Amino acid sequence: MTDRTVSKSTSTAQPVDAYATFKREAGEYAVRFVESGMVVGLGTGSTAIHAVRRIGAMVRSGELRNIVGVATSLATLQEAMALGIPLLSDDLPREIDVTIDGADEVDPAFNLIKGGGGALLREKIVAQASRRLVIVVDERKLSPQLGVKWPVPIEIMRFGYASQVRHLASLGAQVNLRMTAEGTPYVTDNGNWIVDCNFGPIDDLEALAQRLGARAGLVEHGLFLNMATDLVVAGDHGVRYMPRP
Repeated sequence: MTDRTVSKSTSTAQPVDAYATFKREAGEYAVRFVESGMVVGLGTGSTAIHAVRRIGAMVRSGELRNIVGVATSLATLQEAMALGIPLLSDDLPREIDVTIDGADEVDPAFNLIKGGGGALLREKIVAQASRRLVIVVDERKLSPQLGVKWPVPIEIMRFGYASQVRHLASLGAQVNLRMTAEGTPYVTDNGNWIVDCNFGPIDDLEALAQRLGARAGLVEHGLFLNMATDLVVAGDHGVRYMPRP
């Protein structure tokens, strides 16, 4: 993935329904990496859900056999159960062959910001347990540098919340507690809150990830570095597949 590719992709204005189509195309394309007998990580979000639904249809038709899924959120778990996809137990007793998931921002090295849907902790557990992580996005998610388009979501304990906000501000973040439409703090599947931290363009991803990971009370952060193995991008010019550089 090159800077030239990112520049061309992010300059195109499209109606909302066009991006809905792009999301479906990307999600469904990625299912070609799934084979019978696999343990499959089932991603969360408006793009990954199309992969989940396609896998469910193929299980029902018999095109995929002996598939076992691992859901990255309670919402995906409910969808998978409704689709008839068998699910692995929550202790993950088997290695995951491939996970298909979305991202909020992708840089040229396939580093990611994830967590816009609030499932970053389970998503990262599943990603780290997977042999292959296929990221599916529409072309708007491509970025020359992480932090240009999206803040870093951080799942945070409620205890000591104000202390954590002060710490994140000391790292240069503009911190916003994620709220629901009803005006209450968003609560994750794990019972925690999420703060969205705008650091601006992030020059040293590894250093920031280490500092966030070292702070007690910050349960998990949305920087997914050196995890994605494959990228599927849908946009004006169709679906593009790219292995990690």
